[in-house]
Amino acid sequence: MAVGEEGKTERVRRPSSRQTAGKSNTGRASSGTGGTKRTHRRVSAPQAMRYAAEQLQELLGRAPESVSALKPTEDGWQADVEVLELERVPGTTSVKASYRVMLDKDGELVSYERTRRYTRGQIDRG
Repeated sequence: MAVGEEGKTERVRRPSSRQTAGKSNTGRASSGTGGTKRTHRRVSAPQAMRYAAEQLQELLGRAPESVSALKPTEDGWQADVEVLELERVPGTTSVKASYRVMLDKDGELVSYERTRRYTRGQIDRG
């Protein structure tokens, strides 16, 4: 690995969801078991944005252009990621897509779906 490539592998070094195998199915400590309570801290919002974009790029093979929305959920994070799907000339006719990405509390991608396709020059009417 070249010296300049070290930052590209940062996502790989974070804790894997496999390390949380001792949790209950819901990820919460049950109150009646008498066991020790585990506090599970979710990744920060900036980390969640990076992880959503990185993991979606791995799956799609296209670089995300932006994260247009991010909100915490009970199980982790939900992000809307904008991706250039088809580059055209002029650029205003290029086709973009918005993907909804669900991450668990560790920042691991759980699911994604394309929610919208549109041309770059198109604006939302609201």
